[in-house]
Amino acid sequence: MVMRLYGFSRSSSTWRVRIGLALKGIEVETVTVDVRPVAREQDAVGYERVNPARQVPALEWEEDGETRTLSQSMAILQYLEQTHPRPPLWPSDAYARARATQLAELVNAGIQPLQNNRVLGRLEERGVDPSAWAKLHIERGLAALELMARDGAGDFLLGDAPMVPDLYAVPQLHNARKYGIDVAHFSTLARCAAACLALPAFSNTHPDAVKT
Repeated sequence: MVMRLYGFSRSSSTWRVRIGLALKGIEVETVTVDVRPVAREQDAVGYERVNPARQVPALEWEEDGETRTLSQSMAILQYLEQTHPRPPLWPSDAYARARATQLAELVNAGIQPLQNNRVLGRLEERGVDPSAWAKLHIERGLAALELMARDGAGDFLLGDAPMVPDLYAVPQLHNARKYGIDVAHFSTLARCAAACLALPAFSNTHPDAVKT
């Protein structure tokens, strides 16, 4: 079964999935969808067949004679967790598992949507400084994540192995730096991100290390 990952190298949502695939040792074909405002390939005729929301990432494969597609990074990672359970991205304990999702969703739903290209573009059209907006909401979100992650963090955000919160925090910290945010203020997040980036699954999938 050959999987195709539609995404873009600079997309933090795509990077999360690249990390998950790498941690689980799953090989995929990559299909570049350049979502930069100058390209907007997600709006090209035909891509809505893959993802009607016209977003990245999307994972596509053939199974039982039909094409199956998943979009949204959390849904994709949950599917990979069910089909390739080792190494786990979620703890087995019910509370710890929910807490892992909570930390990841703080980035997924509470930070990233407020600083994506579509939102920033609309703000700029209305005379709002998009960089100041993005920096404000990233700093607020990371401050909350720092406080929530301190209890229970080890080398990684949930102990001694990278799990789903790390897959969301590392790309978000990368985005924070692009806006001039000193991530050292978030000492737990910065320390765990450094541990993650020492692993090939994170460093080899870094936007600076991939071509698509």
